[in-house]
Amino acid sequence: MTQPAQGSEEITALAKGGRTNILGFILRLAARLPFLFIAGRLYGPETVGRFALAVVVVELAALLATLGLKRGLAQALASTERPHAHVVWDGMVVAFVVSVVASALLFAFPQIMFPNSPVMGMERLLALVVFAVAWSDISLAALAYRGNVKAAVTARAIVEPWTISIAAFGFYYVSSRDGLIYAYVLSMLAALGASLLPFIRSYGLPRGWSPHVTPLLQLAGRNVPLAGADAIEWGTRNIDRFILGLLFPPAIVGIYYMAQQVSSIPGKLKTSFDPVLGPGIARNLAAGNSSAIAGQVKQVAFWIITLQAALLLMCGIPAEGVMGVIGPQFVAGAGALCFLLAAEVLASPGAMAEAGLVYMARHRNLMVSILLLSFQAALSFALVFAMRSWGWSIHYQAAGPAVALALTVGLGSAIKCTMLTRLVGTRVFALRPGFFAAIALAGVVGWAFTRLPPSLEWVELSVGIPAIFAAYFFVIGKWALNDEDRKLFKRLPKREAATPA
Repeated sequence: MTQPAQGSEEITALAKGGRTNILGFILRLAARLPFLFIAGRLYGPETVGRFALAVVVVELAALLATLGLKRGLAQALASTERPHAHVVWDGMVVAFVVSVVASALLFAFPQIMFPNSPVMGMERLLALVVFAVAWSDISLAALAYRGNVKAAVTARAIVEPWTISIAAFGFYYVSSRDGLIYAYVLSMLAALGASLLPFIRSYGLPRGWSPHVTPLLQLAGRNVPLAGADAIEWGTRNIDRFILGLLFPPAIVGIYYMAQQVSSIPGKLKTSFDPVLGPGIARNLAAGNSSAIAGQVKQVAFWIITLQAALLLMCGIPAEGVMGVIGPQFVAGAGALCFLLAAEVLASPGAMAEAGLVYMARHRNLMVSILLLSFQAALSFALVFAMRSWGWSIHYQAAGPAVALALTVGLGSAIKCTMLTRLVGTRVFALRPGFFAAIALAGVVGWAFTRLPPSLEWVELSVGIPAIFAAYFFVIGKWALNDEDRKLFKRLPKREAATPA
């Protein structure tokens, strides 16, 4: 008798946390756009390309240093009798030790970060920021377990993007070559501060605690599949950039990176729900309530794919104009942008299914993810070399990894949704006719604006994008949303809003 009510309360909690994080997504978008404009207009494709490759290596090192605690911390806290502060600080120690090892490796071999250009100046010092990224991730994961998603919004959507945007502009006049790297380091340190302050206020400094080697190693061992899943998911979205760095000059990587930054905006919607979805799945798994897990995954998956499809239409139809805002030399990345945006939509069902699989079938999920990543890498190389042999232009070749990404994540979504459906005994993803009708109407509206003459491109962007948005959500609101969906878009009564997530 209590399960339906409990399920409704959990959806309400997901909606409440999701609204907070979508607000963070909007704030991050507002702050990220100035950075893209500054980086594109001031620094240019070549400098942006070198920066993009260095950052991809640093973020991978930081992700591995967390040892899966971004997802695994919720399960560790839900199933322990130890003081939660002790468990979290154990994880912080593990992450710090691994970060030091990773930083030392990158500092000693900086060519890992700059594979297609020489290492100059103080660029190797970028490796020292690994621990800041890892500690910030673990702090925010611990806060999310206690229902505090506001801290993640502040750190990731306000402090980090605004710091890098402002610093990139200021450091350009200090060093037009290294300014982006300086700005990135400063933004990561600022985000760490914004993460640690609420973390310490919530959990406090551990009293009567001292790290023990055996529990720390056990914690790391238990989280290897989770760390692998995180690394594989991250690799799926970033290996294309690294492959480009091996096959093309930095300027091509810079153009692709800007397209990737625009396309990754929808991807932030998925990560916006991770802090509230993960703890809910962990609690329902501990209670043996698999139907509730399926309901949560299905509901959030529909929310995300609905929002991501809107961004695909809004940025993909006028892709050349969107890339042209960043800089004229970046228009060549319009084709890659369209495939990358499509990949975000195709990936969302699998990403939500994986939120359950990392707890219920972590080893099988890891093996599937490894196979998919290998397929993506092989397909990327195959497409680039094939187009090169056909004599296609370098910009068409550079879109090959984006095509491979879209095909891979679509296949991955089909496989992982099927896996989770078999585990929970019910479907975990479904689309509705109103969703396809909304895409059709918005597509027609967007196509009409693309028929305007080039002299009116500003109308295509300033009027066409809002028109696509309005047409899409008019149909979605009328024919695609049910009562549970509407919880995401309306303010709850004060009594409900006070219910802890």
